Amino acid sequence: MPQVPMTKAGEAALRAELQHLKTVERPRIIQAIAEAREHGDLKENAEYHAAREQQGFAEGRIQEIEGKLAEARVIDVTQLPRTGKVIFGVTVTLLNLDSEETLRYQIVGDDESDVKRNKISISSPVARALIGKEEGDVVVVRTPSGEVEYEIESVEHL
Repeated sequence: MPQVPMTKAGEAALRAELQHLKTVERPRIIQAIAEAREHGDLKENAEYHAAREQQGFAEGRIQEIEGKLAEARVIDVTQLPRTGKVIFGVTVTLLNLDSEETLRYQIVGDDESDVKRNKISISSPVARALIGKEEGDVVVVRTPSGEVEYEIESVEHL
Protein backbone atom coordinates (compact mmCIF):
# COMPACT_ATOMS: atom_id res chain seq x y z
CA MET A 1 0.00 0.00 0.00
CA PRO A 2 1.63 3.30 -1.04
CA GLN A 3 2.05 5.85 1.69
CA VAL A 4 0.62 9.30 1.06
CA PRO A 5 2.30 12.33 2.67
CA MET A 6 0.11 14.37 5.00
CA THR A 7 0.81 17.22 7.41
CA LYS A 8 -0.06 16.96 11.10
CA ALA A 9 -2.79 19.56 10.56
CA GLY A 10 -4.21 17.56 7.66
CA GLU A 11 -4.32 14.42 9.78
CA ALA A 12 -5.98 16.30 12.64
CA ALA A 13 -8.65 17.72 10.31
CA LEU A 14 -9.46 14.27 8.90
CA ARG A 15 -9.61 12.74 12.39
CA ALA A 16 -11.96 15.54 13.53
CA GLU A 17 -14.23 15.01 10.52
CA LEU A 18 -14.23 11.24 11.13
CA GLN A 19 -15.11 11.76 14.81
CA HIS A 20 -17.97 14.12 13.83
CA LEU A 21 -19.34 11.68 11.27
CA LYS A 22 -19.27 8.77 13.71
CA THR A 23 -20.53 10.53 16.84
CA VAL A 24 -22.90 13.19 15.46
CA GLU A 25 -23.97 12.46 11.88
CA ARG A 26 -24.31 8.67 12.06
CA PRO A 27 -26.63 8.75 15.15
CA ARG A 28 -28.64 11.66 13.67
CA ILE A 29 -29.18 9.75 10.42
CA ILE A 30 -30.12 6.53 12.25
CA GLN A 31 -32.69 8.52 14.25
CA ALA A 32 -34.07 10.10 11.05
CA ILE A 33 -34.43 6.64 9.45
CA ALA A 34 -36.23 5.30 12.55
CA GLU A 35 -38.64 8.27 12.57
CA ALA A 36 -39.32 7.94 8.84
CA ARG A 37 -40.05 4.20 9.26
CA GLU A 38 -42.74 5.04 11.79
CA HIS A 39 -44.60 6.97 9.10
CA GLY A 40 -45.57 3.74 7.37
CA ASP A 41 -45.21 2.77 3.69
CA LEU A 42 -41.50 3.05 2.82
CA LYS A 43 -42.00 2.99 -0.97
CA GLU A 44 -43.49 6.47 -1.05
CA ASN A 45 -41.72 7.87 1.99
CA ALA A 46 -39.45 10.70 0.80
CA GLU A 47 -38.01 11.30 4.28
CA TYR A 48 -36.97 7.67 4.55
CA HIS A 49 -35.28 7.69 1.12
CA ALA A 50 -33.51 11.00 1.87
CA ALA A 51 -32.23 9.67 5.20
CA ARG A 52 -31.02 6.44 3.55
CA GLU A 53 -29.21 8.50 0.90
CA GLN A 54 -27.55 10.60 3.63
CA GLN A 55 -26.56 7.39 5.37
CA GLY A 56 -24.91 6.14 2.18
CA PHE A 57 -22.94 9.36 1.75
CA ALA A 58 -21.86 9.44 5.42
CA GLU A 59 -20.78 5.78 5.47
CA GLY A 60 -18.90 6.27 2.18
CA ARG A 61 -17.07 9.30 3.59
CA ILE A 62 -16.21 7.39 6.79
CA GLN A 63 -14.67 4.60 4.72
CA GLU A 64 -12.82 7.12 2.53
CA ILE A 65 -11.32 8.95 5.54
CA GLU A 66 -10.35 5.69 7.28
CA GLY A 67 -8.61 4.59 4.08
CA LYS A 68 -6.73 7.87 3.75
CA LEU A 69 -5.61 7.76 7.38
CA ALA A 70 -4.44 4.15 6.94
CA GLU A 71 -2.30 5.17 3.94
CA ALA A 72 -1.07 8.44 5.44
CA ARG A 73 2.53 9.12 6.30
CA VAL A 74 2.21 12.04 8.70
CA ILE A 75 5.10 14.47 8.46
CA ASP A 76 5.61 17.02 11.22
CA VAL A 77 7.85 19.57 9.53
CA THR A 78 8.51 21.35 12.84
CA GLN A 79 10.49 18.28 13.98
CA LEU A 80 12.75 18.24 10.90
CA PRO A 81 16.10 20.06 10.69
CA ARG A 82 15.97 23.50 9.06
CA THR A 83 18.27 23.28 6.06
CA GLY A 84 16.78 26.02 3.88
CA LYS A 85 15.70 23.32 1.42
CA VAL A 86 12.15 23.05 0.14
CA ILE A 87 10.58 19.80 1.38
CA PHE A 88 7.05 18.55 2.00
CA GLY A 89 5.23 20.57 4.68
CA VAL A 90 7.34 23.74 4.61
CA THR A 91 5.99 27.22 3.98
CA VAL A 92 7.81 28.93 1.12
CA THR A 93 7.92 32.65 0.36
CA LEU A 94 8.51 33.32 -3.33
CA LEU A 95 9.25 36.47 -5.30
CA ASN A 96 7.86 36.54 -8.83
CA LEU A 97 10.81 38.01 -10.74
CA ASP A 98 8.58 39.47 -13.49
CA SER A 99 5.84 41.11 -11.43
CA GLU A 100 7.82 41.61 -8.16
CA GLU A 101 4.80 40.02 -6.42
CA THR A 102 5.50 38.03 -3.26
CA LEU A 103 3.66 34.72 -2.79
CA ARG A 104 3.59 32.42 0.21
CA TYR A 105 2.59 28.76 0.02
CA GLN A 106 2.64 25.74 2.27
CA ILE A 107 3.33 22.49 0.43
CA VAL A 108 0.78 19.90 1.59
CA GLY A 109 -0.79 16.59 0.58
CA ASP A 110 -3.29 16.35 -2.28
CA ASP A 111 -6.31 16.22 0.07
CA GLU A 112 -5.15 19.24 2.05
CA SER A 113 -4.53 21.62 -0.83
CA ASP A 114 -6.56 24.83 -0.81
CA VAL A 115 -5.19 27.64 -2.95
CA LYS A 116 -7.45 30.18 -1.19
CA ARG A 117 -5.63 29.34 2.05
CA ASN A 118 -2.21 29.29 0.30
CA LYS A 119 -1.84 25.52 0.61
CA ILE A 120 -0.62 23.87 -2.60
CA SER A 121 -0.48 20.17 -3.37
CA ILE A 122 2.86 18.38 -3.43
CA SER A 123 1.90 17.21 -6.93
CA SER A 124 1.18 20.73 -8.28
CA PRO A 125 3.57 22.15 -10.91
CA VAL A 126 4.75 24.89 -8.53
CA ALA A 127 5.52 22.46 -5.68
CA ARG A 128 7.21 19.97 -8.01
CA ALA A 129 9.47 22.76 -9.30
CA LEU A 130 10.33 23.89 -5.75
CA ILE A 131 11.05 20.54 -4.03
CA GLY A 132 14.76 20.14 -3.37
CA LYS A 133 15.64 23.77 -4.13
CA GLU A 134 17.03 26.15 -1.50
CA GLU A 135 16.59 29.70 -0.27
CA GLY A 136 18.05 32.10 -2.85
CA ASP A 137 17.53 29.71 -5.78
CA VAL A 138 15.67 30.89 -8.88
CA VAL A 139 13.07 28.40 -10.05
CA VAL A 140 11.27 28.30 -13.40
CA VAL A 141 7.68 27.08 -13.18
CA ARG A 142 5.84 26.08 -16.34
CA THR A 143 2.24 27.31 -16.19
CA PRO A 144 -0.53 27.24 -18.80
CA SER A 145 0.23 30.90 -19.53
CA GLY A 146 3.97 30.31 -19.96
CA GLU A 147 7.09 30.11 -17.82
CA VAL A 148 7.31 32.10 -14.58
CA GLU A 149 10.54 32.71 -12.66
CA TYR A 150 10.45 32.78 -8.87
CA GLU A 151 13.20 33.40 -6.36
CA ILE A 152 12.88 31.43 -3.13
CA GLU A 153 13.07 34.10 -0.42
CA SER A 154 12.49 31.91 2.63
CA VAL A 155 11.69 28.36 3.69
CA GLU A 156 9.92 28.06 7.06
CA HIS A 157 9.12 25.01 9.16
CA LEU A 158 5.82 26.15 10.73
